[in-house]
Amino acid sequence: MAEWDGSPVGFALYFNNYSTWQGRWGLYLEDLFVRPTARGRGIGKALLVELARIAVREGCGRFQWQVLDWNAPAIGFYEKLGAKAFKEWVSMRIEGEALERLAANG
Repeated sequence: MAEWDGSPVGFALYFNNYSTWQGRWGLYLEDLFVRPTARGRGIGKALLVELARIAVREGCGRFQWQVLDWNAPAIGFYEKLGAKAFKEWVSMRIEGEALERLAANG
C-alpha cells in the first residue's frame, strides 16, 4: 500500500512465480494502481522500487508484469525504469463458457 498524507493512494499486488527457464523463483506484479489524483508524485515508481528490493532480497531471477499494448504512458514509464517489452510472447487466456467446456470435456 502507498499512502500520501495518511490516506491510501495506491497499491501493488504481487506474488511469487517460478521460471523453469531460469530454475529460480520470480516476482510477478499482478496489479499496480495509483489514484489519478495522486499520480505524478513518484508513488508508482516507489511501489516498483520496493518490489524490486523484495525481488533482489529474495533472490528472484526476474520481476515481471503485463501491460496493455494501448497504454503508451504506462509503457513509457516502465521503459524509463529499465523494463523491456517482450513482443514475441503472446498472452493466452481461457475464461467463461470456454473454460467450463474445457473443464467438462478435457
